[in-house]
Amino acid sequence: MNKAQFKILFVCMGNICRSPTAEAVFSKKLAEKNLLQKIKIDSAGTHNFHPGSPPDERSQKHADKRGYDMSNLRARAVNASDFEEFDLLLTMDWDNRTLLEERCPALHIHKIRGFAEFLQTSPASVIPDPYYGGDTEFEHVLDLIEDASEGLMKFITQKVAL
Repeated sequence: MNKAQFKILFVCMGNICRSPTAEAVFSKKLAEKNLLQKIKIDSAGTHNFHPGSPPDERSQKHADKRGYDMSNLRARAVNASDFEEFDLLLTMDWDNRTLLEERCPALHIHKIRGFAEFLQTSPASVIPDPYYGGDTEFEHVLDLIEDASEGLMKFITQKVAL
C-alpha cells in the first residue's frame, strides 16, 4: 500500500457534527478523483465529549440525503501525535483554532488553519456549530463544507504532486 502523500485532520468541538461531516464530504471528493490512497483524512474534536460515538443522527441524516456516508465514523479527541502526523489541521471555528493553538508545539503551529479559509463562494469566516439548531443549520453547514471542500481540493492538487 502506498503511503499517503498528504494528511488532513478536520477538527470541531465534539467530533460528532462538523468535522465528521467534513471528513465524509472530502472523502467522497477524494474517491471521485481516485485520490484516497494519496490523501489521508481523519476528524477529531478539541473535547473528548463523545469518545467512540457515531456522528450526530441529524448530521448523518442530512449528509445521507446528499450521498455522504458517515456511518463508519467514530468520535475521538485530538491527541498530541496529531500535530506531528498531519500536514493540515483544519478547524471549524475560532474557539477550535484557539484551543488547538494552545496545545500545539511551536514547531507545528503553521499546520493549523481554519477550514472556512477554503470557502469558494461564501464570505463566512467559520463553519458554525449546528448542534443546537434544526434542519436549516445542518443544511447550511453541509453547504459550507461542500464549498470549502472544493477550495481544499484545489489547494491540495496544487500543493501536492498527485
